[in-house]
Amino acid sequence: MSKNKFEGTAEQMNELLDCIRAHSGEAGALMPVLHEAQNIYGYLPAEVQTVIAERLNIPLAEVYGVATFYSQFSLTPKGKHRISVCLGTACYVKGSDKVLEAIEKELRISCGESTPDGKFSIESCRCVGACGLAPVMIVDGEVYGKLTAKDVAGILDKYIKD
Repeated sequence: MSKNKFEGTAEQMNELLDCIRAHSGEAGALMPVLHEAQNIYGYLPAEVQTVIAERLNIPLAEVYGVATFYSQFSLTPKGKHRISVCLGTACYVKGSDKVLEAIEKELRISCGESTPDGKFSIESCRCVGACGLAPVMIVDGEVYGKLTAKDVAGILDKYIKD
């Protein structure tokens, strides 16, 4: 897992506090505040969850529970280049697990982690709707299909040089 220390800016905090004020008192305010907080910071660090809980006057456990329940929220920072490997049935049967292993080996991190320099993060997903291209990985929204583990290094090289 990435060992990055949380370093939010005053500008980000002001933006978060404005968002919380805008939704304060609304029923169901937590979800839109969490979405906006993740847009501001890129993920939901414990420090941000604490501010949200205190300012919305709800238990931190509730904020954490919602943040961990919904898959669109992340508690860890994401890399500049986000890699997602489909592990849905069609992709898995055609070797996406081997593609994922090759990515992990190449970047020296595990699925769910970010590289120490913050350049890459890896996640898995269930189905991206590209079963005809199985196995599939997506890097920054660009779909790569019909992959083998041998294809990984060449694809990552394009992003490593960036």
